[in-house]
Amino acid sequence: MAMREAGPIWPKESWYVAFWSEDLDGGALHPRRILGEPIVFFRSGAGDVIALEDTCPHRFAPLSLGKVVEGDRIECAYHGLRFDGSGACVFNPHTDHKIPPAANVRSYPVVEKYSLVWIWMGAGVPDSRTIPDYACLDEARPEHISTRNYMTIAADYRLIVDNLLDLSHVPFLHAGVLTGTVDDAIEVTQDGDHVTIARWSYDVPVPSLTNMMFRNDGKNVDSWLLMHWRPPCYMLLDTGIREPGTTKESGTGYFGLHLLTPETETSTHYIYAAVRFTVPPRTLEEDLAIREKISVGRKYAFEAQDAPVIEAQQQRVNEIGDRRPALLAVDAGAVRVGRVLTKLVAAEQRPPVRTGELAPQLN
Repeated sequence: MAMREAGPIWPKESWYVAFWSEDLDGGALHPRRILGEPIVFFRSGAGDVIALEDTCPHRFAPLSLGKVVEGDRIECAYHGLRFDGSGACVFNPHTDHKIPPAANVRSYPVVEKYSLVWIWMGAGVPDSRTIPDYACLDEARPEHISTRNYMTIAADYRLIVDNLLDLSHVPFLHAGVLTGTVDDAIEVTQDGDHVTIARWSYDVPVPSLTNMMFRNDGKNVDSWLLMHWRPPCYMLLDTGIREPGTTKESGTGYFGLHLLTPETETSTHYIYAAVRFTVPPRTLEEDLAIREKISVGRKYAFEAQDAPVIEAQQQRVNEIGDRRPALLAVDAGAVRVGRVLTKLVAAEQRPPVRTGELAPQLN
């Protein structure tokens, strides 16, 4: 559960989502603050994504105020210094044209995968195989994928994680938009650092959206909400319906992707989409209508319903400091996730043990 605290609140040795790939236009500079660090993104002439520290080392002007030149270099708008994709200054237009040793900026490892741009924020060696699996974005038909959305929420990313893990708020905050009841059976499981919260409802009235996706007959169904979390802040919601008493595989639903990247300690980039699975035969027109309804409904739920409450929470957290929340049974998943995050952040703060030294012993 998120509270104000001293020290880092996120692990840095991790991949974070920066953009949808489609949102990075060629030739344009795209500034974005991630984990408090100002970064500028752009595509080279070859189409590769480059991410550099967004601060010129000369007079500290944002490089994002400049322009892309020669296909893969940024020219600072203030004095014209140019930096290549490695972050090195490669051109000084002034007098003797000498380049000072300190004239360089940090370059960040970047990978494009699953229609997303991922950035490595740590000092360690990145491994793209550790990027969470969102292959459904590549494998589904376009009409089965909702609008790829982006928003910012003025809140600590952990408050948003708590919101997504605790779906008991759905019948109160999202009544008529999303499905769920306070009587759902809840099960929390953990596999290493991965946490899953499962909620099932049996023989209940079918929501209008999933009725449209399934049999479209208005009859009762079993429904499920399975929220999968993996560190530091990546969620995949497996939600759907089936005929009462049948197997999960006989039903249909969608994967809700919730990709959170801290901007600052009190603001978060929120990238989301939905991908349908086990889709019954429909005409293209019907599939597009369902796609639009999913897109509109989820956008409304997150931007008009969730965000205002979470941002109001953040304001209260700022005021009350380290006061601890009263916990309910529905908070079990959020508590487990909080413990994992605390462990990962603490592990990054411990100094490495040098060769030949013994690790400190606890008595």
